[in-house]
Amino acid sequence: MGNLLIRLTYDGSNYHGWQIQENALTVQEVFQQALQKVTGLTEDLKACSRTDTGVHARDFCVSVQTQSRIPPQRLAAALNHYLPEDIAVKSCQEAPGDFHARYSCKGKEYCYEIWNHPVREPFLRGRALHYWYPIDEKLLDAAAKGYIGRHDFTSFCTLDKREKGDLTRTVTQAKVERQGDLVLFTVAADGFLYNMVRIMTGTLLRVQQGKLGPEDIPQILAAKDRKAAGPTAPAWGLYLNRVFY
Repeated sequence: MGNLLIRLTYDGSNYHGWQIQENALTVQEVFQQALQKVTGLTEDLKACSRTDTGVHARDFCVSVQTQSRIPPQRLAAALNHYLPEDIAVKSCQEAPGDFHARYSCKGKEYCYEIWNHPVREPFLRGRALHYWYPIDEKLLDAAAKGYIGRHDFTSFCTLDKREKGDLTRTVTQAKVERQGDLVLFTVAADGFLYNMVRIMTGTLLRVQQGKLGPEDIPQILAAKDRKAAGPTAPAWGLYLNRVFY
């Protein structure tokens, strides 16, 4: 029994997230079908996380325990042959027997992309949030710095049956920068809660609107109340950028 680390990238526009659902098409379902066509086996696979409907991934990691003897490089090429054009395998490599895509993960980096221009960009439809009012990226960067550190992120989490126990996370990086008309919010942490980055983004936009100030972020964290933070930004601007092991 071998263990593999497979790194994927995908456009999540046509999928209801990663995890298999009964009545909706997901990335996992499509990936598993391609894997079974290649190996002829029903593989035991574990994912680094769950992305929601419409969320994209530049680096999504899956560990696969398999009895297949196909070399990793050939396996990657074969998978790409069967996968649709909006999903691709970037790499496939052997991993230690105890490697687990989720539990071996040390942290992740997400990026939320905002198209900041009075006119919408059709080529970014479903891939970036269109925000037509001016954005002061320096103001939002100052606000984002309030997220850095080890905090209870209850205020930045949509509570459901998936979230139980400790809601404390350590954010190691949070920044807002501009690249032309694209404004990027990048955040890295040892883990993320349900909708956490999207709520962080929505709260930053509340700062832009003057409804909150950068100095309010610590108070929102301390409140441990979802109502204290801003709205949940749409899914289509969010990308899983990197996974750290």
